[in-house]
Amino acid sequence: MKISVHGYRLTVIFVTILFLAAFLSACTEKDKQEHAVQYHCPMHPTYISDNPGSCPICGMDLVLIEKSRPESSEKSTGTSPSIEQAAEHEKKKIEPSAGGDRKILFYRNPMDPSISSPVPAKDGMGMDYVPVYSDEVSLPDKGVKGLATVTIDEKGIRLAGIQTEKAVKQKLEGDIRAVGLVRPDESLVRHVHTKNSGWIEKLYVNSTGQLVKAGQSLLTIYSPQLLGSQEEFLRARENAMRFANSSIPEVRKGGEDLLEAARRRLALFDVPESLIKEIERTNIPKRTVTLLAPVSGFVTAKGVYEGQQVEPGMELFTITDLSRVWIEADFYEFEAHLIRLGQKAVFTFPYDPKAQKTGQISYIYPYLDPQSRTLRARFEFQNNDFSLKPEMYVNVLMKIETPDSVVVPDSSIMNTGIRQIVFVHIGNDRFEPREVKVGYRSGGLTQIMSGVNADEKVVVRANFLLDSESRLRAAIQQAAGTGESR
Repeated sequence: MKISVHGYRLTVIFVTILFLAAFLSACTEKDKQEHAVQYHCPMHPTYISDNPGSCPICGMDLVLIEKSRPESSEKSTGTSPSIEQAAEHEKKKIEPSAGGDRKILFYRNPMDPSISSPVPAKDGMGMDYVPVYSDEVSLPDKGVKGLATVTIDEKGIRLAGIQTEKAVKQKLEGDIRAVGLVRPDESLVRHVHTKNSGWIEKLYVNSTGQLVKAGQSLLTIYSPQLLGSQEEFLRARENAMRFANSSIPEVRKGGEDLLEAARRRLALFDVPESLIKEIERTNIPKRTVTLLAPVSGFVTAKGVYEGQQVEPGMELFTITDLSRVWIEADFYEFEAHLIRLGQKAVFTFPYDPKAQKTGQISYIYPYLDPQSRTLRARFEFQNNDFSLKPEMYVNVLMKIETPDSVVVPDSSIMNTGIRQIVFVHIGNDRFEPREVKVGYRSGGLTQIMSGVNADEKVVVRANFLLDSESRLRAAIQQAAGTGESR
């Protein structure tokens, strides 16, 4: 059978059209596959689905993912391959596997993990409960209440930026700064009183702040009681002289005893010994008696004026010897365990920045100030030039060195206000929360009194992420352990 040239050409054209149609159909199908429609949750972008629906985490409607051309998709979305892989990993964690090998234990409220249900449910806002699978729940921890051990693989550790450092055992050196005040030495403060009633006839010290020497005249006082005591002394002296020639020993001794008692009475009334001798010499009682300063110092209080009537026990003057003073410094309550007797400190003074003194603690008060909640320590200084004046402010600097103890970086400690938490890497990609007791802080390091041992690895970065995950897992563990639904 012969085929004409015209028929052959028609056959070739027909076959070519068939191949072209098949090729265009294949390209169209490939383009559709490359531009497949996907949806994701606006609150949880890591959850991606091929079908519209609701997010299993928060219950929000899924949003269409707008994709651009393949060659520019990575640039337009700004998603790196590692983040896409992490998203796929999270998706697999949320969705049950195709084989159905993950067992759902219960469903939890997405906003409050402590609320659970044995069957699918919705919360008050219409959000679907999230399924909790058996491989997501571990045995409850017996450590820190409200926190659970967190397990994160190496890839997750890198993505979260978790970093650890070893706890080491060493001494901590630092400074304690405090503010002190200059105080008079209480053992060198003397109050001057009168022991009998009378009237002030003359004052030799007329103002506070005046410097007096021991034995210097302070005032003269007229006292009928003192005058009567002088007369009794003179009569006793006269009788003693008369009985001195008696042949009876008891009489002689009686006269001497009366004289000694009268002399002692004047001395107890603070009559100076020089005045008593003068009375003996002149055999005349003195109408007024001069009171002398018992010590050298500054008059820091004056309570009498000329012509004023005084009574026994009334305070006339306060004399303070400032040749030795105290500096009292207040330290915070948490620093109390670092303060000890004999500890040295350096003192600087606002009135003269160049002035500097060194002293050591001579006394630590056994109580705290109820208002400031501070512990007071005392330093003693010689002050022969009177350069240190009471109520002066002083800057106190004390060098501190703690004994060998476990220390960790400050960044590893999470202070909740009630307790301090540290996450410890215990191996096998597990991070355990621990409650610690902290001590002294210095140079970015904190002394650990209990809770962490030397050479253990503590988390110093991204520990807030671990804290959030730990709280979530603890709530899930609690819900799984109780088995109650609300």
